Amino acid sequence: MAKPYSRSDPRGRHDRSVSIAQVAEHAGVSVATVSRVLNGSDAVRDPTRQHVMESVQSLGYRVNQLARSLRTDESRLLLALVPDIDNPFYAPIVHGFNAIVQEKGYSVLLCETGGDAMREGRYLDLLYSRRADGAVCLDPDTVQKAMGGAAMHFPWVACCEYDESVAVPYVGIDNCTAAHDAVSYLVGRGHSRIAFVNSDTRFMYARERLKGYQNALQLANISCWPDYCVEVQSLDFAAGRQAAARLLALDQQPTAVFAVSDTLAIGVMRGLYDAGLRVPDDIAIMGFDDIALAQQTWPALTTVAQPMRTLGEQAAWLLLKRLDGSADTQGGVVLPHRLVIRESA
Repeated sequence: MAKPYSRSDPRGRHDRSVSIAQVAEHAGVSVATVSRVLNGSDAVRDPTRQHVMESVQSLGYRVNQLARSLRTDESRLLLALVPDIDNPFYAPIVHGFNAIVQEKGYSVLLCETGGDAMREGRYLDLLYSRRADGAVCLDPDTVQKAMGGAAMHFPWVACCEYDESVAVPYVGIDNCTAAHDAVSYLVGRGHSRIAFVNSDTRFMYARERLKGYQNALQLANISCWPDYCVEVQSLDFAAGRQAAARLLALDQQPTAVFAVSDTLAIGVMRGLYDAGLRVPDDIAIMGFDDIALAQQTWPALTTVAQPMRTLGEQAAWLLLKRLDGSADTQGGVVLPHRLVIRESA
């Protein structure tokens, strides 16, 4: 049982010189037990863990991260490399990743890379200098190929965007099949003039979803018209709105539009609204991802749902295995997608 011991001064401030031995004495446990608790070890029973943490809080003990890093060669810091923090798709993934690694005593540094290998290189310097222990990379596979040579030097995993030729663990979905299912659904609704709003094909998901779109049309004996394939350079609302304008300028307008992200699809919807058209009566719209905003639009967006939080959680477990030096950590995890049918298609 914890001893009635305090190192607070009369003004209620905690003494930052409290040692781990004093925490152990206060909690009535060994120094080794306190160390295991602070390092997130599973080898401590919950009641004991609770006693130790009560003593840590009571005494105001603070871990000297610099000293621990020098002693253990661990920073307890992980990097989350994200192309664009403004994109709402990434938030649930990072939340899932953070929730798992925080339980194991790690902190997460969110790094916006813009899909730029040079910018990412500056973050990777944190790994080379041992100021970070590992990373999860959500960047395009072109950047991951540039990282491939570093795979043997430090632990990192690929999430969403991955290249199977790079020898690192990855987690994602089957983008080709997901796009195929989306277009097949639109075909089943009676559409044959289906446009496709795609992102830059340097992204793996853009190439795979284009393939799924083409495969579904071919299977339905529908021609894939080049004018119906609009490629944009970003995934934001404005790009979707501009894509709608390009499609509406065609002599024969599509009756349905499939976009590779919900933010693009919502932009397309606004572009159609600006032109006086109704969704889905005049043109049906289908997105991809199932971000929170998808169910808040009017009409609500039909889309392909990715298990975004689970993607982050699985990436965390893969990275933790690499940090533990576990064997058989190569290969990938492919998670299921699902169609979410709402009013827009």
